[in-house]
Amino acid sequence: MPSYPVKLLVYDLSQGMARMVSLGLTGRQIDGIWHTSVVVHGREWYFGQGIFSTTPGVHHYGRPVRQVDMGHTDIGPDLLATLIDELRPRYRAVDYHLLDHNCNTFSNEVCELLVGRPIPDFVSNLPRDFLETPFGQSLRPVIDSFFSSPHATAPTASAATAALLQRRP
Repeated sequence: MPSYPVKLLVYDLSQGMARMVSLGLTGRQIDGIWHTSVVVHGREWYFGQGIFSTTPGVHHYGRPVRQVDMGHTDIGPDLLATLIDELRPRYRAVDYHLLDHNCNTFSNEVCELLVGRPIPDFVSNLPRDFLETPFGQSLRPVIDSFFSSPHATAPTASAATAALLQRRP
């Protein structure tokens, strides 16, 4: 059975600013504001204003600061396309939330489906780490208000799925 590499690309949306100012603002060192995407079958998949794919490394966020080898999958391109289509109803622009349902949520779910393991903690724990600070707690209502607005969208930059995976050879 073929095996395909799966990589997680990590971008710093702050372009280094988080590392420089986070300690003073939050009392905690935050090395980046992470955006992630998953590379498999020669495409880079990510969530923002919906689910999109692009040529790996050619992203409007610039160059990735880190590439994480997530493992290998036996899920071929056709099944991947079906799985992505199954995810689309939960990953629409209106579903985006900066802290609770973002690009990293999507990358984590895709990695779990493809290789059976989550994305690294330094990415997935960032919202929790930020919200544990007084500064993060003070911004939570503002962030929630913005992303609960009926016009809020992602920044520029299921059972059916389980059944599909169980049918794999």
